[in-house]
Amino acid sequence: MTTPKTLNEFLAETADQQVNDAPWELENERILEVKLSQQKVWIKAGAMIAYRGGIKFSREGAFEHGAARFFKEMFTAEGAKLTKATGSGRLFLAEGGKRITLLKLEGDGVTVNGNDLLAFQDSINWDIRMVRKLGGMVAGGLFNLQLKGHGLVALTTHGRPLTLRVTRNQPVFTDPNATVAWSSNIEPEFKTDISLRTFLGRGSGESVQMAFSGEGFVVVQPYEERSFQRRR
Repeated sequence: MTTPKTLNEFLAETADQQVNDAPWELENERILEVKLSQQKVWIKAGAMIAYRGGIKFSREGAFEHGAARFFKEMFTAEGAKLTKATGSGRLFLAEGGKRITLLKLEGDGVTVNGNDLLAFQDSINWDIRMVRKLGGMVAGGLFNLQLKGHGLVALTTHGRPLTLRVTRNQPVFTDPNATVAWSSNIEPEFKTDISLRTFLGRGSGESVQMAFSGEGFVVVQPYEERSFQRRR
């Protein structure tokens, strides 16, 4: 049985924590605090849950990141619709109760499923990347976001993520709908096992897999998001 809390106990237990002056800080595993001071940060559209101070929000401009990327977004329907947050204050972000992981890029890179990208600093360079050899099998899953440079990135997952090392002698195969991110130095291909039973709806459900080889890592989550289906 859960013991009721007094109002003062509830307020003390759930109050926002100002532990340090770090620019990004997890209030808990599902809420991220971003401290802004006359700079900007890119966040997933709809991720703001609260803020203090003078923060302004504006949608990503059609040619904000160049004409080439604009047309990629138009034709791929790739997922991270971005909002730019600028000004000074404390910004609180979350998405669907998913767990948040913070990454610090130091000149390296990571490729992320658009559904699982929460925010990144303006110092990060990004582009839409295409997974090769997909054919017409899973049209919505061709494109992901590649992030490189120096700065902070926030990812979201359903539950605690699992990272698997990829080596030349030990490739890794994953369910596309459970795949969150991978090192940008490796490029996955799709492995298909399609039969008449699959088309009749009697297949195993594992007929399409992502194949990772080389040297790097891949991150998966204990949940299958339908991110690799064509968006309406």
